[in-house]
Amino acid sequence: MKKLAYLVLFVMVFTIGNTAKADEGMWIPMLIGKNYAQMKKQGFKLTAEDLYSANKSSLKDAIVHFGGFCTGEIVSDKGLIFTNHHCGYDAIASNSTTENNILDNGFYAKNYGEEKPIAGLFVRFLLRMEDVTGKINEATKGLSGAEKAAKMQEAFTAIAKTAVTGPTIEANVKDFYKSNQFILFVYERFDDVRLVGAPPQSIGKFGGDTDNWEWPRQTGDFSVFRVYANKDNKPTEYSQANVPYKPKKFLPVSIKGVKNGDFSMVYGYPGRTDRYLTSYGVDLATNKVNPTIVKLRDIRLKAWKEQMDKSVDTRLKLSSKYANIANYWKYYIGQTEQLKKLKIADAKRVDEKSFTEWAAQKTEFAGLMDEYDAIYQSIAPISVQRTYINEGFLASGFVMNSINAGRMLMSRLAKKDDAAFVQKVNGNLQDLLNSYKETYNEPADKKIFAEILASFYNDVPVKSQPKFYAEIAEKFWTGNPETTFQKFADYMWENSNMINPDKLTAFIASNPSADDIKNDPAYKYSINLIPSEYIKNNFGSLVADFETKKATLDNLYLKAVLEKNAGKIMYPDANSTMRLSYGNVQDYSPKDGIEYKITTTIDGIMQKYIPGDSEFDVPASLIENYNKKNFGQYGNDGTLTVGFITNNDITGGNSGSPVINGNGELIGLAFDGNWEAMSGDIAFDKKYKRTICVDVRYVLWCIDVLGGAKNIIKELDIRKDAPVKKATAKR
Repeated sequence: MKKLAYLVLFVMVFTIGNTAKADEGMWIPMLIGKNYAQMKKQGFKLTAEDLYSANKSSLKDAIVHFGGFCTGEIVSDKGLIFTNHHCGYDAIASNSTTENNILDNGFYAKNYGEEKPIAGLFVRFLLRMEDVTGKINEATKGLSGAEKAAKMQEAFTAIAKTAVTGPTIEANVKDFYKSNQFILFVYERFDDVRLVGAPPQSIGKFGGDTDNWEWPRQTGDFSVFRVYANKDNKPTEYSQANVPYKPKKFLPVSIKGVKNGDFSMVYGYPGRTDRYLTSYGVDLATNKVNPTIVKLRDIRLKAWKEQMDKSVDTRLKLSSKYANIANYWKYYIGQTEQLKKLKIADAKRVDEKSFTEWAAQKTEFAGLMDEYDAIYQSIAPISVQRTYINEGFLASGFVMNSINAGRMLMSRLAKKDDAAFVQKVNGNLQDLLNSYKETYNEPADKKIFAEILASFYNDVPVKSQPKFYAEIAEKFWTGNPETTFQKFADYMWENSNMINPDKLTAFIASNPSADDIKNDPAYKYSINLIPSEYIKNNFGSLVADFETKKATLDNLYLKAVLEKNAGKIMYPDANSTMRLSYGNVQDYSPKDGIEYKITTTIDGIMQKYIPGDSEFDVPASLIENYNKKNFGQYGNDGTLTVGFITNNDITGGNSGSPVINGNGELIGLAFDGNWEAMSGDIAFDKKYKRTICVDVRYVLWCIDVLGGAKNIIKELDIRKDAPVKKATAKR
């Protein structure tokens, strides 16, 4: 195994083959190796150490893991952060009221005192990486299956613990190539992050669901935050005494513009890809899992939208939850469509046939594909029902809330004579209640609950339905599933003390007995849906056996693939660790007769503009300044560039990532992919894959001209080409 670890490193760092173009791959900065030569060839002008250094400042120090779910970049020496509007959406929406609706109206702090603290939001800076493959392999030597997996997690924890040198230092070990390589990541975490600015959502979400995952695009998908530290520039919890953080590195901003073929690099935290997934996994996703996810999310979205359209207050409360579900609702539609259109499963079958012929000569790898076939056949019959757990049953917010509230109330009863413990539990119950209240909407929640239960009845054969569900169906049966589960929903809302927040508040205050808790209809229903318990009670060891066997096969398969392709460049799947991808600004043709240019402009906004529309309205100030052609230093050729596309390789988690030119300057923010390449998380398409970016010139124009936030503009290191001086002929 030690030899394999060196092989992986060798493949990544010291060889360049023909299996991948430079625009494909999410590369580990520490191991950029000879990729750097290709980067220079394409137009990168800095050194390899400028990309990543553990000992001196480098570009990595200007990149933050934003909240653990997005990426942001430091753009000033006062800790200013740019990220996407959709990354800051919850922070913006939660600070909006009908009286001060910053989500709809936009917001820019004119001084530090106006910046808004965001409870729970954090950023992390990567301090260093370290390959620990040898340590993990030694710890798991001779083990296999579940025993190996448990020992591996134990080793991860032990190694990470040794790297944590203070309360603000975090560390974790991540596996690569399906547990054939392991790297330790050490971070510094800052918990005082404040909202500085955001455009009106008619700019930040322009195009809505209609334009989502589409090009051409004119969305101003940006927001502005700031990280704070104590007077010694160290991380600390929120305090009014804190001051803006002084970063090790920040990105200068270029307003020179882009042209076709320009070098582009995206630096950030891509979430997850699965490009070594077998054809069996692709078939399961396209035929069963993805369609079920889309169907269940559609139920939620329609119910929420119906209520959101009725009042501004409801829209503000539900908007963040709606946006989050809607984004990947359309993603799964597009992924399925493109996987089928591009015949990805068929292409993988061709590769797997070649692999099987090669593996037949290797005792260790022979028969791998037959084993994959067997385990996928075992899991296929329950794949739809399994998808219903998280995407269906747990979609009703009261379910986990009832479970957690019930557990807290039980613990309070058990230690009712311990005043300090009771006080702590009461505080936790209040926090739980406050969070639940924020997005509770009775008409929508009740409708979603009934429709999902009816959908389950229609999608899962009666003989396979769990006992508790079958008993409900039998007791409330009306002749069809739709009215049956509507009747059950009416019963639940009328008789439970744990669904309606007001009734729950009174229930908590009444000091209910254990029987009161256990016999509450919501609690009795919900305890059947604890994911681990549901799986154990309904599927036995089938799911655990599948996951364990799949992990073993994946590990062996990637070991074989690396050996088979020794000498060829191969990159690991994304796993929420820092990566960079490099490529170029590049146009494309999605189909015969259509050519997509590299940029969109504000003219396109006005062409799509529909007054009063929830997706295509724009602020009056944008129209006014557009008509005046008031684009300031950010305009070009009588218009204003809004977005551009590159061929960089990105995925979810890259949202908010800086798009950097060959000089190390910020030129835009990555925020989306294109419809023609929605299969990208499973299969990168070299011809069609594009990253959609908001041009930094549009970002600055919105902040400066529309927002009037000159204070933010003054913080930035803005760079623009000097006018070309004509030579004067000597006389």
